[in-house]
Parts: sequence; C-alpha cells; structure tokens
Amino acid sequence: QLQLEESGGGLVQSGGSLRLSCAASCLTLENTAIGWFRQVPGKERNWVSCISDSGRKTDYPDSVKGRFTISRDNAENMAYLEMNILQPEDSAIYYCAAAPVGGDRCPRLEMWYAYWGQGTQVTVSS
Repeated sequence: QLQLEESGGGLVQSGGSLRLSCAASCLTLENTAIGWFRQVPGKERNWVSCISDSGRKTDYPDSVKGRFTISRDNAENMAYLEMNILQPEDSAIYYCAAAPVGGDRCPRLEMWYAYWGQGTQVTVSS
C-alpha cells in the first residue's frame, strides 16, 4: 500500500515562504495524481492543489493561485508544494494525497484520493 509522508511545515511570518515535501514509499507514484489539502481544526478539509500523473496538468483554487506551486519528481517518488506570500489564513495542517488515476487527470475532490499522509503543520504569524 502506498504510504505518504509530509515534511517542511513550520512557523513563518506573513509574506514568507515554505516548501512542503511529500515522500511516497512502498509503491511508486506512477499513474497517480497528487493533491494537497489543508485543514484548520474544527473546520472541513479544503483542496489546495493537484498535479496529474505526468506533471503536465496542475490546478489551484483562487485562494492560492499565483502564490502556491505544486510539482513532482516521479523518479524520486516525491511531490512538493512551494508556498509563497503566505498569509495567516494559510495556517493549517497540510496533507498530501494520492489518487490512483492516470490520463493527466487532476482531481479536486477528496473522494478520488485513496492514500493520505499524516499532515504537517503550517503556521503563519501576522
């Protein structure tokens, strides 16, 4: 079974940057889309970005578009989320997830994602 582990979270000042990493093990990321989601305790989990199996297609909600960049390295079984111009409202637990879909699909909905990491905390101070 595919296992995912996030890293790179931490405390950063408003306007700063962080780069999250997602390491996959036990199975490859071949033919899987990768998504990042975030959740504030007590609130629903929200989609942040996705990247298709080939990496050719990416997608973002308006709230992070232009500030966040998702990427992947299939040879290294890694995915990344570069976050710039961070704001306090970006504070959350960030999860990476893998969807067993190919064909350059980039799912936005949680229902497509079968594998999840444990999450990494991102805190942005004002």
